Amino acid sequence: MSDPLYPQVELLRAVGFAAERHRYQLRKGADRTPYINHPIAVAELLAQVGGISDLATLAAALLHDTVEDTKTEPDEIEDAFGVEVCDLVVEVTDDKRLPKAERKRLQIVHGPHLSERARAIKIADKTCNVRDITHTPPSDWSMERKIEYLDWAEKVVSACRGVNQPLERYFDEVLRRGRDELENPAAPATGVGAMVVPVS
Repeated sequence: MSDPLYPQVELLRAVGFAAERHRYQLRKGADRTPYINHPIAVAELLAQVGGISDLATLAAALLHDTVEDTKTEPDEIEDAFGVEVCDLVVEVTDDKRLPKAERKRLQIVHGPHLSERARAIKIADKTCNVRDITHTPPSDWSMERKIEYLDWAEKVVSACRGVNQPLERYFDEVLRRGRDELENPAAPATGVGAMVVPVS
């Protein structure tokens, strides 16, 4: 595209599309934030920590839960944003017809076979979720369930490694601090909830 504003416009369209589709949804955390905050955080992490500027990857990150968690169909994504973005969204979408335990198992199994861009989205997604569960977990989650989630997220990310070292290092740091804070809840906050760009 010759229009220099094209990437910005496309990302804003993706934000708008995702916001509309998630408009009635809230995150499960105790603070019940609007769901759209999550895909925005995933895209921001990819750009700020991962150094990713690829338009399709960032747009897919913004849209990554629309098919899985709303009534959006893949062909709607394709019509609005093209085949490339649609394919990435489909790659990171669970089949909700399967039991939850099987979906979680398949995320680990399928990880190594995803495209590099889809693996980067997965890593960023799990990083944001680990941060949220550490700082604002669902009020009805036991400590055991929180730790189980961190263990599972680590396995998913392990299956997706080898695509973006800064992103992977940042996940490792978020996970380490998350474990420390869950195991020592009285410890002072370490600032892991903030977006921190790792030093190369």
